Amino acid sequence: MLRFSRFSTVLACRSVAVVGVCLALLPLGSVAQPDTPAQVRKLRAAPTQAATTLPHAAAARASAASPVPGLSIPFVDAHVHLNDVPMQLALMQRWGATHAVVFWGGRSSNDSVAEAARQHPGVLIPFASISPERTAYRPQWEDDSPALLKQLDELLATGLFKGIGEISAVHFPSSGFAETDFGVLGPMMTGIMDLARKYKVPVMLHVESTRIAELEQLLHRYADVPVIWAHGGYTPLFLARRMLERHPNLFYELSARTWPHHPRSPDYTLLRDGERVWPEWLQLIEAMSTRFLVGTDASHRSAASDEMKYASVQNLLAQLKPGAREQVASGTLLGLVGAGAVPRPSPTDAPAQ
Repeated sequence: MLRFSRFSTVLACRSVAVVGVCLALLPLGSVAQPDTPAQVRKLRAAPTQAATTLPHAAAARASAASPVPGLSIPFVDAHVHLNDVPMQLALMQRWGATHAVVFWGGRSSNDSVAEAARQHPGVLIPFASISPERTAYRPQWEDDSPALLKQLDELLATGLFKGIGEISAVHFPSSGFAETDFGVLGPMMTGIMDLARKYKVPVMLHVESTRIAELEQLLHRYADVPVIWAHGGYTPLFLARRMLERHPNLFYELSARTWPHHPRSPDYTLLRDGERVWPEWLQLIEAMSTRFLVGTDASHRSAASDEMKYASVQNLLAQLKPGAREQVASGTLLGLVGAGAVPRPSPTDAPAQ
């Protein structure tokens, strides 16, 4: 069972100004959920007013906003590029994130992520990554290097890392990020999946819809390995439903899909007006709540941007029905990395028609 660092919690609670933060640090389920419409509207007010457009005016408003004390919905952040540990911990405390899955970003490494997790056990959940967007790793992907897979094997053998990822095997180009387009069934990806099977850990995989046929083959070949689909591949609703129906080992991660606006494409967000989630998406998420999880894609490059990302998760969760809300907020992810149990769809978990 994941536990908070007592030292970190006591330290945070020394100031009266962060009493609301301390409530967010209580164990999952200990904070009253805003189940009534009035409470939900009250909760939604702070984050949604702070994040109606991206990146400038709304992000600045998000930086100035704060969640309603005692009503922040506790959640596990499934997607953080850990470049600044103090900044990450402050974001989590402010926005109700009880745990966070962390992996390296542009200014960090597997080693620095591991050290941060040692210092904050049970709060930061480390994943090991050998993703090809890292300059040093890309040539080894191009050469199908077994040495890189050996490096990942050694990291996982320590027992510290609770998963693999984010692995950006197929990633469209973005600002400061060169496109990657490696075979999803190639030696590197199958080697990663073999290690995930060996160590019984999930893999967070970034694969765009251009390689969805190969992704389906990979999911079928490794049906016993849970795959967290980063950003859900930015798929439209019908493809999300189809993939979840066909592959019980696939889990749809919502980071960047909750933002009011996505800088790469306006159709990447699930919001119809910068605030309200499309009802069809809410219906699918609630019907298959054991297959969805939330994340921010925080990277600590901009405080205003990361505030917007956390506010957007609170906005999504506030719109879900209470039972589905708790599952999507924390249950799915903790089932994947906690006791090693992989959540499976129940007979009542059929997708909405």
